[in-house]
Amino acid sequence: MNADNRMTFNAHGVWAIYKFEMARALRTLLQSLVTPVITTSLYFVVFGAAIGSRMTEVDGVSYGAFIVPGLVMLALFTQSIFNASFGIFFPKFTGTIYELLSAPISYLEIVLAYVGAAATKSIVLGVIIMFTASLFVPVTIQHPFWMTAFLLLTAVTFSLFGFIIGIWSKGFEQLQFIPMLVVTPLTFLGGAFYSIDMLPSFWRTVTLFNPVVYLIDGFRWSFYGTSDVGVVVSLVATLGFLVACLSAVAWTFATGFRLKD
Repeated sequence: MNADNRMTFNAHGVWAIYKFEMARALRTLLQSLVTPVITTSLYFVVFGAAIGSRMTEVDGVSYGAFIVPGLVMLALFTQSIFNASFGIFFPKFTGTIYELLSAPISYLEIVLAYVGAAATKSIVLGVIIMFTASLFVPVTIQHPFWMTAFLLLTAVTFSLFGFIIGIWSKGFEQLQFIPMLVVTPLTFLGGAFYSIDMLPSFWRTVTLFNPVVYLIDGFRWSFYGTSDVGVVVSLVATLGFLVACLSAVAWTFATGFRLKD
């Protein structure tokens, strides 16, 4: 890759990769959209009916409405990671990654295309889940600007995280290991369906070491204006995770780790 190519932004190359990734999502529309909608509905049936009948309010918000931000974040985490990790892993698996690396497109443009497509799909899914939730409970957004900001930041951050997983993975088993055994448990233990203030003091302290807590809590604050850890802390934590992921991606391309083996 020569210096001239690096000086010029290859919009056509970025758009080509982005369009290809978005087309892949359209080919699996049932899996991409219908399944999460059905899953969200089941969450409301199980959590909203079974638990909501016994715990009517949390911080002055009805329990059904309280879990909406957690449901959106759960879908955002998992789908961002899955879309981005599979998107970059598949070229590695088929061997076309070498054609991509030798093409007149910079590393930044590659990341922008793959992460942008994964984040777009996750954001669309998050909006659909919010719309689905509004059919079951009244959804109020007190701070729409910050809701949008947290939605974008979380989608981009976890798409970057998924991109890292896709590069790191040597097989489909490793591709699913972190999302299934790390991210999903952390989400369920991160206050997605309850307030961490409901926990005993010891376990509340332990929960504060879970980074997912801050992402969910900041997003929930944008809906109802209630927060367990503070919106500024949540925003700083989200930005910190974003910077860490960007640094990891930069190091990966600088060293060629799992790319040029």
